[in-house]
Amino acid sequence: MSMTSVPLAEPSTVSGLPHAAQSWIVDHRQSLLPRAAAQPAIVVYYRPDHRPLDASVLSSVRASIPRLVETVSSTPPRSASAALGGVVVSRNNEVAVVTLAVSAAPSSNAVANRVLALRRSLAHLHPRGVETAVTGGPAFTADLGQVFNGADTTLLLATIIVAAALLVLTYRSPVLWLIPLLVIGPADQVAAMIAGHLAPHLGIRLDGSSTGIAEVLVFGAGTDYALLLIARYRDELHHEVDRFRAMRRALGRTAESVLASATTVTVSLALMLSASVTSVRALGFASGIGIVVAALFTLFVLPAALVVAGRGAFWPLVPRVGDRRDAGRVFARVGAGVGTRTGLSTTQRFTARPESVVGHEILASAFPAGSSEPVIVVAPTGSIDRTETIVRAVPGVVGVSRGPASATWAELDLTTDAAPSSPASYTLIDGLRHRLAATVPRAAVGGDSATNLDLAHYLNRDALRLALLILLVVVVVLLVLLRSLVAPLLLLGTVLSSYVAAMGIAWFIFRHNLGYPALDTGTAFYAFLFLVALGVDYNIFLTARPKEEAERAGPSAEMLAVLRSTGGVITSAGVLLASVFLVLGVLPLITLTQVGVIVCTGVLLDTLLVRTILVPALALALGRWFWWPHRSAEVHEGEAVP
Repeated sequence: MSMTSVPLAEPSTVSGLPHAAQSWIVDHRQSLLPRAAAQPAIVVYYRPDHRPLDASVLSSVRASIPRLVETVSSTPPRSASAALGGVVVSRNNEVAVVTLAVSAAPSSNAVANRVLALRRSLAHLHPRGVETAVTGGPAFTADLGQVFNGADTTLLLATIIVAAALLVLTYRSPVLWLIPLLVIGPADQVAAMIAGHLAPHLGIRLDGSSTGIAEVLVFGAGTDYALLLIARYRDELHHEVDRFRAMRRALGRTAESVLASATTVTVSLALMLSASVTSVRALGFASGIGIVVAALFTLFVLPAALVVAGRGAFWPLVPRVGDRRDAGRVFARVGAGVGTRTGLSTTQRFTARPESVVGHEILASAFPAGSSEPVIVVAPTGSIDRTETIVRAVPGVVGVSRGPASATWAELDLTTDAAPSSPASYTLIDGLRHRLAATVPRAAVGGDSATNLDLAHYLNRDALRLALLILLVVVVVLLVLLRSLVAPLLLLGTVLSSYVAAMGIAWFIFRHNLGYPALDTGTAFYAFLFLVALGVDYNIFLTARPKEEAERAGPSAEMLAVLRSTGGVITSAGVLLASVFLVLGVLPLITLTQVGVIVCTGVLLDTLLVRTILVPALALALGRWFWWPHRSAEVHEGEAVP
């Protein structure tokens, strides 16, 4: 038994694809057809105890249809049957379905509001003893929007709490932790305002996911930069009576590392602006602006705030000139001793079970699995009969209904036996496209599942190209900063090893602890971007300072000195950044949880093992060759080679 379907109009993901994608072509052609300004919302009626729906229940459902149509339509319907196709009942009479045409609106928020209004109406109109659930494209849009309602506030509060707690533990001061937060907090707001103002003028559409990740990145990276500056300022206060002179020295010796780090991350994010998918461009745009603003606030605002606060900000551990410092003893001893699946279906992207998922599952239990999201085929009107004959013969297609048509284009809505956005549905869509390409070349296959398939294709293509470019940027920055050929390649290798290990550990957690069936599309790339770009930060923080220490010690002693003085700072910064990214898990969206867990795992590995043990061990084992050719020349000229 098939259900009447309503043409889709501008799914939110289609606009993010290049115009060569078949799903984009279908979406564009649908906008030219009659009745294009509608999206299908499916109301599912069922009894919790699975008893059949009797005649009185079905009569009540039919009587409520006009009221429901008024709720979701911008114009009064001429008749319920013409607008909806009536009530469809499953073979066992346990589930009844009404498909409503939700009028298209200027934004997805307006569509979501109509779905929410429909759910409120159903709370009063459904028969006693019968439950309802609204599913379909608009319902998933509404539930996804609910995820990000108040997300900015939730993320901000959770991030501030985590950052404040770790800053207190790091500095053991009831005052000092406030200063970096009072600087980074406004930086985050300024970055959000700049991104929000510029995005429309540049044709970039920001969404809750991109702005949420950007906010976490600003707090994480900004606090890391602040930790580096504060640690160096505290060191200088042990040598300088004048706090202004101490800050000038600290800033002069920290600025290079902060600028190198911020440049690496910003350029890596800027490369995402060349991606085919708009969501990738939006993330790169918002995050890149955030990193630039965070670095500027760290270098220009934070120093002034620290100097104004004076030495008392470090109370009770106030740094005094000539004090003996015990910090770094632990890291001095450390230095001396030194297959996954991808692709989630629409219903698998939530950590909770919103109403759209509940309705979809009930619908799939009573009707063919693909009933809630039909596959859309748009072909030339003159070829529509031949197109219908071809698609009916494709295995997995269990129903075909005619959609709207014009003099140029006509639509077919296909019901399949494959769950939406599942591997089986992708195989079916690929088969449809190959058959039609050989027989009706101008036909195109779209719909929500086809959109997700195209999105995965373009994301994977972008990820490969951008990953290579990001690695190139990282190597170039390290070459310029360290003026060495060996060190940058070894450091890049350690960053990549952290990423691979983090992916393996996170996948084990997802499968055996959290029960996630797969990684969402794009998760591996986003994790790679943040781990590689941010992992270079700690390499820069650790290896930039030996250039200063080289004047006072040999190549082995200098690395031990740097590890002793910066090991605690790097550990604190890494733990803070890892914790901040884990905050993404407060939102009930698997994609953000997965990114947060992978980045958190990778940063902890990078901080606790790679940067404190592996990199110093490599430097000590290779000696002057670690810095070849630049540092080896210096060693020959003025240093005693052990």
